[in-house]
Amino acid sequence: MIRDPWEQGLLEAAAFDAESATLEFDQARSWLRSAPDRPMEPLGAEVWVLDPALEQILLVQHPWRGLVPPGGKVEPGESPRQGAARELAEECGLHPQLLDRPAAVAVRSFHPDLPPALSFSYAAIADPAEPLTPEPGQPALWHRLDTDWAGFFPQDPDRVRQYVKALRSGAAG
Repeated sequence: MIRDPWEQGLLEAAAFDAESATLEFDQARSWLRSAPDRPMEPLGAEVWVLDPALEQILLVQHPWRGLVPPGGKVEPGESPRQGAARELAEECGLHPQLLDRPAAVAVRSFHPDLPPALSFSYAAIADPAEPLTPEPGQPALWHRLDTDWAGFFPQDPDRVRQYVKALRSGAAG
């Protein structure tokens, strides 16, 4: 399948980040390798914003997905990393440096009527005292990692905790 230059560049950035991600879920790397054989759905990107003590995560209250990390669709012309940073700024008003290595790559459907898409999770450290400027109707809040949260993806709390364990051990470098 012939791809336009933007889509080819996006695939290359996605492949690099998928291979270097600390965690892989849903056989995402294999799913991405098969992408040239089918149309590419929009990519998803989110940021797991953690406090310096790695005890809290920043979440937004999505209108129907519940509590989720800030994120959304990667727009044309941006890499998954750029999309994640943009979404974090739009949804919370924060601009922390994303950690070098992607936290995770997964395959997810963001709505029951949508096909699965590749989703990237990046991580950042931010001070919970820093003021948040959430989007209207989507409040942002800090949530303790030792308690679950109700969201569209019930596996998220365990996945984030798995990442934090790797981060503390130095395996997420």
